[in-house]
Amino acid sequence: MSPADAGDPVLLRGTGHPPTTRPTQSRPVPPIGQLAFLGVTVASLGGPLALAALYAPGLIDDTTSSAGFVAIAGAVVFLLPLGVWLAFSRQIQSNGGLYGFVEAAAGRRIALVQAGLWIASYALYLVYTTVAIVYDTLPTVLPGVRPYRTLLEIAIPVVIAAVMLAGRTVTLAVLGVLAVGQLALVGALAGVGIAHGAQLSAFAPHSPVGDLATPTAQISLLYVCGSLPLFLGGEVVRPARTVRRGLVVGYALVAAGVVAAVYPLAANPAFTRAPIPGMSVAQVFAGHDLAVAVGLGVAASTAGVMLVEYLALSRLVHVLSGFSTRKIILGLGVLLVAAAPISLIDPERFYDDLLKPSLIALWLSQLMVFAVYPRFAARHGGLRTGHVLLAAGAVAFAIYGIYATLQHAGT
Repeated sequence: MSPADAGDPVLLRGTGHPPTTRPTQSRPVPPIGQLAFLGVTVASLGGPLALAALYAPGLIDDTTSSAGFVAIAGAVVFLLPLGVWLAFSRQIQSNGGLYGFVEAAAGRRIALVQAGLWIASYALYLVYTTVAIVYDTLPTVLPGVRPYRTLLEIAIPVVIAAVMLAGRTVTLAVLGVLAVGQLALVGALAGVGIAHGAQLSAFAPHSPVGDLATPTAQISLLYVCGSLPLFLGGEVVRPARTVRRGLVVGYALVAAGVVAAVYPLAANPAFTRAPIPGMSVAQVFAGHDLAVAVGLGVAASTAGVMLVEYLALSRLVHVLSGFSTRKIILGLGVLLVAAAPISLIDPERFYDDLLKPSLIALWLSQLMVFAVYPRFAARHGGLRTGHVLLAAGAVAFAIYGIYATLQHAGT
């Protein structure tokens, strides 16, 4: 059996389900180690370079003087959904991920609705995200790439599918390289910014609370893909410890990197209005080579999130259908590659038409996870006030995600 079939069969730990397929493999597949899982987690969170160099700076345009405060506050707000995921994963670690959480709390029927929304969201994300890489990010980094956008629009999905088809070991290795490379570039970007006028006053609120609330909430939303590694819970070594530790350490690394890279912008607010703020910072303070590395890293960061989504989708669909993960990976690859020529008809419209339903489905699927957590807590040790408050905060987080999506779509 190839490494790509590592999730076949999958034992849903904590859900009471037997393996979903017959155990026909001739040899066991080694479990995913702690470092490999940490690499997946880091790559899933944004990825970190895209957050630090592109998305987070763009959200603080009107509150740049409080850049550090907003970045830290956003990271703190995200502890609400992260806390729910960690609480579930204390007892449930499976390749069903969030679906397994909802099933344990509210039953299979409701869990299937949650899984359907989640699958729809990330399947759409897979097919439209290449457009953003090819038509927005890469031309900003390398203007000469414009004549080759059609080729890249097809080549990137092919490469991502090829990595997945090469097997789990190759996929994890690629994600590990992407994670380490991104953290290194985030560190370099932060170092450059801090060395050129960074001000500790950026960690203080300099605007009314209402003005700071919106960018804080929006930054917190950027980390939501951090739930993707949960779908490898059935394949990791010592799952109860590895999953929780990987999520906590991975998030701490990424959030710290984002804060360190963003807070120096308080001294140079004009950078937040650049197409890729981090690239502009590197260009002005460190030179062309680092600027290009950061820009290309942002593109690779986005592609890395696509790869983790592909990995997570293959595991969940396997749990739901019983088909081998290799067949599912092949089917998802066909979908991904086949969508590329369609997107070429009108790339901008293709992206805009799929973005809103994808995000709405994502936030609804997360909302269901957070809403059923008190019921899960009541079944496992008793419901306490802290459980209700945590769930309420996470539900508010998801509702704001829906609101922000609808508001953005209307502008």
